[in-house]
Amino acid sequence: MRLHLVDGTYELFRAHYAPRPDHRDPSGRDAKATAGVVSSLLALLHDPEEAVTHLAVAFDNPIRSFRNDLFADYKSDEGVPPELRAQFDAVEEAVRALGVVVWSMDEHEADDGLASGARRFADAVDQVRILTPDKDLAQCLRGDRVVQVDRRQKKVTDEATFRAARGFGPTSVPDFLGLTGDTADGIPGLPGFGDKSASLLIGAYGHIEAIPALPFQWTVKVRGALQLGATLAERRDDALFYRKLATLIDTVPLRESLDDLAFRGVPRARFEAWCDAVGVSTLKTVPKRWAGGA
Repeated sequence: MRLHLVDGTYELFRAHYAPRPDHRDPSGRDAKATAGVVSSLLALLHDPEEAVTHLAVAFDNPIRSFRNDLFADYKSDEGVPPELRAQFDAVEEAVRALGVVVWSMDEHEADDGLASGARRFADAVDQVRILTPDKDLAQCLRGDRVVQVDRRQKKVTDEATFRAARGFGPTSVPDFLGLTGDTADGIPGLPGFGDKSASLLIGAYGHIEAIPALPFQWTVKVRGALQLGATLAERRDDALFYRKLATLIDTVPLRESLDDLAFRGVPRARFEAWCDAVGVSTLKTVPKRWAGGA
């Protein structure tokens, strides 16, 4: 039994910018991204390799979270195209019309919801599969019990694969991001620290506070060590703060039990009504599994 946890916000943005024809509902409103997310989820539900049994989709709605109260430059709705922002509520209703549980995040982020679902249900299923390429979700990896799936690149990353590629473990991901930053989330990181230098230091010491203050004490050879050491000495507190921003909350209260997340088929009447409302009648015949076998 698998639990698939989908980053709905990523799927929505991906569908919006995908090179497919625009689509408007009968009232003239842009519905391209919403229809794209439904098509993507239907493909997932039909994928024999994924073998979906339990499923939830998490959305940022709005994109602002408690982290914006901590750091003004953290990612927000600012700059989101209005035609895309207008679909945030609509896409959640569309996913529910598929018979899939939606976790709509307000104070927290979708990533926090995914992390919380992974922590809560990991021991109750054979595997939790977190469907997103976002690098901050790597902090949730746990052996081959919790893995990350990039559907676009058809890539699965477990803890061993991650350690081999990055040189440090999942629990050190926030430390790494505290040094390098994360442009997707508006976290600046420290000047001069790139993936290679941060990976070497975090691989050697695990956490930012464990990195020796003096570069000549470092047990790994890092290019530009003197300048990086000076930057870290001056701005270590900034790096620790950025780490806090990058650390996912895995204790978000989730109302649903594991049984509530079981996919029991698409509710025909509700889904067909949604198709009519959005003007995507061609999707009516796509589902292969209907609720109640109808």
